[in-house]
Amino acid sequence: MNQKFEIPSRLLMGPGPSNVPSSVLEALSSPTIGHLDPAFLEVMDQVQEMLRAVLLTDNPFTIAVSGTGSAAMEAAVDNLVEPGDRVIVGVNGVFGTRLVDMAGRAGAEVEAIEADWGTPIPVEAIEAALKRNSVSMVMLVHGETSTGVMQPIEGVGDLCHEHGAMLLLDCVTSLAGVPVRIDDWGVDVCYSGAQKCLSVPPGVSPLTFSERALEKLENRGSKVASWYLDMTMIRNYWGEKRAYHHTAPINMVYALHEGLRLILEEGLENRWDRHRRHAAALQAGLQAVGWEPFVDEAWRLHPLTTIRPPAGVDEKEFRGRLLQEHDIEIGAGLGPLAGEVVRVGLMGASSSPESVLRFLSATESLTGAVSGVATNAAEQLLNRQEA
Repeated sequence: MNQKFEIPSRLLMGPGPSNVPSSVLEALSSPTIGHLDPAFLEVMDQVQEMLRAVLLTDNPFTIAVSGTGSAAMEAAVDNLVEPGDRVIVGVNGVFGTRLVDMAGRAGAEVEAIEADWGTPIPVEAIEAALKRNSVSMVMLVHGETSTGVMQPIEGVGDLCHEHGAMLLLDCVTSLAGVPVRIDDWGVDVCYSGAQKCLSVPPGVSPLTFSERALEKLENRGSKVASWYLDMTMIRNYWGEKRAYHHTAPINMVYALHEGLRLILEEGLENRWDRHRRHAAALQAGLQAVGWEPFVDEAWRLHPLTTIRPPAGVDEKEFRGRLLQEHDIEIGAGLGPLAGEVVRVGLMGASSSPESVLRFLSATESLTGAVSGVATNAAEQLLNRQEA
């Protein structure tokens, strides 16, 4: 028990976390200072500015929540939902189901609009639900991690506002991997996580509120149920007052700062395109050896591919051998997809041609596919993309 632990080196190609760049790890190991130290407050200001740039928003209230993406999810729900509020939640996977649970715990009357796993929520169904009742908020998952579906969002914010409702968007798996345009889409509250396409260790999470959301927060008829996640107090720490609320995860904020800096240095458009190109190459290679995509290409989430193994490939055995023999981690299917699909992530620093080809080579070896068929298919597509 007194021996120093040793962590193996893995290629992280699951649904998160993703591999962390060395400069982010170096930032994480910087000297810890006080959470009210002027130097740290300057880091916080810069993190807020970079978060706005990555989220494509001018929202003044844009912060990093002290916790994982689930904490940011709960912060969004608990602060903006009061007992008796009617909310609409799109459910086409695990995380829509989680939003239903959280909204119910906050005392909301929840109407779930369900779609088959692997398909998006129809906008027509959202519109019909808005017309039936007075609604406080519509909650949608932009990138459903359990299925690999990307929800179309353009126009939904305007639709919600026409009916007096706010729009909440879960961007845990989509932010910095595909276009996320908070202001252009009229999104009122959005949260994400550090460990996916931002390539920062888990433990700190982006959150942004529009002016409409802040007005709702300020006019609550009751206190926010969670003290730790109460944004009426936390906004005073991230804002000009710098009022103490809790001790921020100082070194995690350093890491987030560096992760955001790398994203902006690469450029959002370039980063989105990188995720798209590498996902296409991965899928081309897998399809060449008999794997079948679970999600239609029209709404496929580039950072996360859900795919069915060919007949004769046991997905649990495949994932286990991939980890033990090749040091590559991928994810299992969740809920009704358990045992049916695997989830292969190409997020942030893990999204590279080297990751694609290493995974495909291991897949050929483990499944008995003809050597070179999958990797050649992927390489040909990558070469065409670069031409």
